[in-house]
Amino acid sequence: MYNEYEIRTVPISLNHCRRDVSEFLHSNGLRLDDVDYYACIYQLGDDTIVAGGGLKRNTIKCIAVDNHYRDQGFMARLVSHLISQANQQGYNSTRVFTKPENRQVFESMGFTLIAQAPEAILLENPHELRTYCQYLSRQRRMGRSGIIVMNANPFTKGHRYLIEKAASMVEWLHVIIVYDHADKHTFTYEERKDMVEEGTKDLSNVFVIEGSEYQVSQTTFPTYFLKETSSATDTQITLDLDIFTHFIAPHLGATTRFVGTETNDNVTSRYNHLMKQFLDKRGYEVVEIPRLTTTADNHQEQPISASTVRSFIKEKKLNKAFRLAHKVSWKYIMAALASKALKEELNTSPKPGLVDILDNGAHQDMDYQLMSHSIDTLRPFFARLCIEGEPQIEEIIDIGKQAEAAMMKVTNGVNTHRGAFFSLGITTVAAYNILATNTPLTTNNLSNKISQLARKIPPATNTHGATVRKTFNIKGAHQNAIDGYDTLFNEWLPFYRTLNDDTYRNHKTLLKIMSTLDDSNIYHRKGAHEAAMVRHEAQTLLDNFSTEGMDRLNQQYIVRNISPGGSADMLALTIFIDSLCE
Repeated sequence: MYNEYEIRTVPISLNHCRRDVSEFLHSNGLRLDDVDYYACIYQLGDDTIVAGGGLKRNTIKCIAVDNHYRDQGFMARLVSHLISQANQQGYNSTRVFTKPENRQVFESMGFTLIAQAPEAILLENPHELRTYCQYLSRQRRMGRSGIIVMNANPFTKGHRYLIEKAASMVEWLHVIIVYDHADKHTFTYEERKDMVEEGTKDLSNVFVIEGSEYQVSQTTFPTYFLKETSSATDTQITLDLDIFTHFIAPHLGATTRFVGTETNDNVTSRYNHLMKQFLDKRGYEVVEIPRLTTTADNHQEQPISASTVRSFIKEKKLNKAFRLAHKVSWKYIMAALASKALKEELNTSPKPGLVDILDNGAHQDMDYQLMSHSIDTLRPFFARLCIEGEPQIEEIIDIGKQAEAAMMKVTNGVNTHRGAFFSLGITTVAAYNILATNTPLTTNNLSNKISQLARKIPPATNTHGATVRKTFNIKGAHQNAIDGYDTLFNEWLPFYRTLNDDTYRNHKTLLKIMSTLDDSNIYHRKGAHEAAMVRHEAQTLLDNFSTEGMDRLNQQYIVRNISPGGSADMLALTIFIDSLCE
């Protein structure tokens, strides 16, 4: 019988394929959720879907079998195929969300039930939650224990207040940081965990616990097969709390869960409401602690929240963000903005002669993935450059050397971001020092502070940049920093800000920089004549901009082996400084 049917991969990024899958799921009482991979079983010679199922990382989603074929073993065949796909992607375990009536089918295939709600169940194979519970048991302490589950995205004064109040009510307090494999937070899981650990180290009865995908994550929050969002929300919350009461709390020996009051976020408010009902029925206490408040610009008291901090960061009001964020979070805010600027430059496509999403430009030794890994590697070093007190040049230089060594290790010796780390790094030191002294972070103050720091740093020797400076008598990265990046502040940044609503803002700013900068990368590769040509070509294209023109210039630079890497660094720096200063 199986020979009459075949499994096909369905590219749901194509509209007609997505429509077909959505219609099939709808006819089976489901809806299409976010998936990376989708496969369908078809009868040979027919495009009618018999069964279908998808994967999001290692989670099986959106799985259904047509009513006419449910006794023919297609569910097992499809699940086996999806498990194989997950294994090929490097996952050792697989999870599945499905309707309660499918429980027996999946348990017969080796899955173990880990959570259930009236409209959904969550199973996994093998039973990895057991391993996490063994870890939790090792963190258990004798005496009355409580739990807080938090994002800390970033860690604020409000989070510290909540932890301090909760810790005073129990002998031991366990703080679990929400973990998400996709980590779409502004701050990484590692950063958020470090913030909380550092911000609570003086509280002797507080223990920061490793998070997992079993608390308030995409794993415990499915929505794909429920058509009513309100129903989906309650199902998600019930699954999450079921895992909490059956596995998390018992293995930590905790009897109390602490939460902050919630007035702004409807889902969190609903979560807290259902949590009180659900945990009370299972013998757990929920303590809701009023949030710490601050006086807003309108002179009204408002709760301190991470979302408000993120809004201030987005609005380039770092002084306000720093007033609400716990001080341990400041350096991570700076690091997030620096790495974001580098990734925004990398993602700007097309670019002439430079690595981007589309191609490697004039480079044989680096590509988009390598550049991305390099940026992720450098991110923690930007945080380390946020030095308390007056920055010591020796410490700055030492951190720079460690960052370069880490970069070279992950890139197998390819210099991807040495120049960019110097310019964004010295700017990080300067900006943090200004903010930490509660001085307004204006462009003038930042330029002056960069200049002061750069004058204390000895120029590099025995580098391509040093050779170019001597040979062609041009400014290099060090001299530009000594000048306080005057061209950036006086020309490039104002130009960038005039293009606030322009789709091609970054492209045009890059051309503006290329038309005025003596780019040492170009001088090193091609000499003074080609450098002058690049400045002229950039200005010409800027005067009559088009993406087709960017494509043509890119192809020319690939052939001519031209890479305006110094200009790319200055674009990233312009983006970074714009994010720092109102």
